[in-house]
Amino acid sequence: MKKSVLAAVFFITALASAQKMEVKSGDLAVLAGQKEVNVEFNFKDMKMMKENKPEAQYVSERAAELNGKTKGNGDIWKKKWESAPEGIWKPKFLELVNTVLSKDKQDVTFQEGLSSAKYTLIVDVDWVFPGWDVYMMKQAAKVSTTLKVVETANKSKVLAEVTSENAPGDQWGSNFSNESRIGEGFAKTGKSFAKLLLKKAYK
Repeated sequence: MKKSVLAAVFFITALASAQKMEVKSGDLAVLAGQKEVNVEFNFKDMKMMKENKPEAQYVSERAAELNGKTKGNGDIWKKKWESAPEGIWKPKFLELVNTVLSKDKQDVTFQEGLSSAKYTLIVDVDWVFPGWDVYMMKQAAKVSTTLKVVETANKSKVLAEVTSENAPGDQWGSNFSNESRIGEGFAKTGKSFAKLLLKKAYK
């Protein structure tokens, strides 16, 4: 019985951890030899939850729900949520991209604000599921993105496009912060993208 339960938990965890990253068009080899790559994040069309809610709707409903339980908590949560892209999500992605490439001795840096870089990586955040953690039961966050390599001087010219679906966000132990779990999904996206670059661009 115990083995069956453990197997079921493992199976559910494996499903939650499934991520699909695929080169949809172009060639990432265009980045070969580059020392710097500019990075931009786009959250404007981000959808939330299984219902594909606009972010503004999700935030409004979640804040109202928390305020209904404890007055003021929804407003506190909203401030944490609004600070998460700059404070957690973007840094997690960039940190993992650069860490993986650095460990492989690649002399390249992905960073925001590198306007002089020849190429820019645009990270369009398509969909986010925050997951949940209630002590013994948990569901990993999921993050889906579209990553486009463009010319910095002409961003309408897409040289390569990669889709990343359901990058899992979770940690060992308990993690009760939606924002932190989502951050782990961005970390996973960055790590997987860097590994893809090692195969396609930095051979």
